[in-house]
Amino acid sequence: MSKISIIIPTINEANNLPLLLSDLSSIQKEDEIIIVDCGSKDKTIDIANIYGAKVFISKERNRGFQLNIGANNSKGEWLIFLHADTRLTHDWFKKINSLLKGKKKNIYYFKFKINNKKKIYRVLEILVNFRSKFFKQPYGDQGLIIHRTTYFKNNGFRKIPLMEDLDFLRRLNKKKDLRQLNLPIFISSRKWERTNIFLQAIKNWNFRRRWLKGESLKSIYSDYYKK
Repeated sequence: MSKISIIIPTINEANNLPLLLSDLSSIQKEDEIIIVDCGSKDKTIDIANIYGAKVFISKERNRGFQLNIGANNSKGEWLIFLHADTRLTHDWFKKINSLLKGKKKNIYYFKFKINNKKKIYRVLEILVNFRSKFFKQPYGDQGLIIHRTTYFKNNGFRKIPLMEDLDFLRRLNKKKDLRQLNLPIFISSRKWERTNIFLQAIKNWNFRRRWLKGESLKSIYSDYYKK
């Protein structure tokens, strides 16, 4: 068994994937990178192959399903779930390596940073990191590092197109096992650039509220991706 499996869901990420895969080049040879694509029309799969990643195909555009495909096909003791438009520091692997020798029940996530110099994003970073650390509510774009025993014991990510990260973390018995790393992950600002970031934050909060109240994810998904 390898030490880690890095699992990345993709759909048309040819512009971002080379940057992330370059950041991941410091992993050891026995470790693995798994790309689970759901129908990219660009060069995403070609890029994954060039970098030596294992590629699996999802027949559905469903991030929870994609992540679970990756986990089910992984060989790593630890599973690291990343979004394709994120970046890591050059020494990320060296810094987390010692942690992976520790308690298997711990679930780690990175410190939230946005790769945009605008000051308004610093405010968002403070709010997200406060929520994550003190309310134990990190999201999937912050990266999740989970021991495979913990992942499968908690039945992994469900086959849902949105909220798969929140759904999984809500099912954990002990939120105290969630640990924020003193190590940043750099998140693309693209999702906020088309709108006011605070309006988008309110919209996202409302989507979560609707989900927690039991509204159909199909309805929320339709509104989330509405042009």
